[in-house]
Amino acid sequence: MTIGKDTIGMIGVGLMGHGIASNIVKHGYPLVLLDHPGNQPMDSLLAAGAAKVASPAQVARQANIIILCVTGTPQVEDVLFSPNGLLQGLRPGTVVIDCSTAIPSSTVRIAQVVTEAGGQFLDAPMTRTPKEAAEGRLNLLVGGERELFERCQPLLRCYAENITYVGPIGSGHRMKLLHNYVSLGCAAVIAEAAACAQRAGIDASVLVDVLANGGGGGVALERLRPFIQSGDDSGLRFSLSNAHKDLGYYTTMAEETGATHIAADAIEQLFKRGAKEAAPNTTLPHLVALLANDKT
Repeated sequence: MTIGKDTIGMIGVGLMGHGIASNIVKHGYPLVLLDHPGNQPMDSLLAAGAAKVASPAQVARQANIIILCVTGTPQVEDVLFSPNGLLQGLRPGTVVIDCSTAIPSSTVRIAQVVTEAGGQFLDAPMTRTPKEAAEGRLNLLVGGERELFERCQPLLRCYAENITYVGPIGSGHRMKLLHNYVSLGCAAVIAEAAACAQRAGIDASVLVDVLANGGGGGVALERLRPFIQSGDDSGLRFSLSNAHKDLGYYTTMAEETGATHIAADAIEQLFKRGAKEAAPNTTLPHLVALLANDKT
């Protein structure tokens, strides 16, 4: 199979997936998109030559490489196993690349099913934000056979700046959960501190400057800084519900491996509370305001 001539299928054209799709089209790949209510507007992609179809099975019938960019494990399993799912149209040799955040034990099972059906599988979850997705500057964490990883690199480099081969199938998703636990955990600690500072009468700019110049500096603080100082949540377009989901996946992985997850349990409960109290799709920075206004 010659990667440069392959038709790429895309399932999940949301905030991250739209950026991925845009960069794939820019690099001249034929692209087939699953039409779905959760997609971002696809007019620009269709105008650039992409096609859309009505089911995952139809994507599989037309594409040689299929990228999944959906919310999580239930959605990945639905895409694969539903009555008109991807497995119904999968052709021998087709590569499935799962860029979603998922429970690694499910990933390993799904990869086995795809392989038994004649396909090939990589898990290649992402870090960074929709901004970097649109710029083609995502970070990818890839699990799977090294030979397949090397063969797919030209496609992956269309939308990624940093690509790390982590290990066998499932390793990419394991590394993604470790990464998100640390990054979201740092954001949770900063959000809780910012809420406490607000109640304690500490000026927001003073708080941010002291943290930045000391032990609290880093990516999480810089992404939350605009909201802490002026209520601008554009620095971290990641929902509280997704944060809660990812921490739940992390604690599941920790339980399955016998690892300690005491701090993770507390952070998961914080995000669960925030997601429950906030409107749907509320972004993580708003956790600061939710906690500052907490009446309990």
